[in-house]
Amino acid sequence: MLKAYKFSAVWCPACLIMNPIWEKINSEFDLKMESFDYDIDTLEVNKYEVGKILPEVIIYKDNKELKRFIGEYSYKKLKEQLEEYK
Repeated sequence: MLKAYKFSAVWCPACLIMNPIWEKINSEFDLKMESFDYDIDTLEVNKYEVGKILPEVIIYKDNKELKRFIGEYSYKKLKEQLEEYK
């Protein structure tokens, strides 16, 4: 099963745009997604070395990082890239 850690912020326009896209991807790929607030969850932000460009979604499988999606992506692009990890 794929795990996803999503880092976003309430003040981030790209995060607002990407939220419904990630929700759709999450349901289609049955991701185990955990969401973190960039401003509140500072321990996780530091632990996963999240940068300043949001949203940042880290995909894991078997406790190994596979891919980081940083910023805005189209639904089609996300789906294409995640297909290879199914």
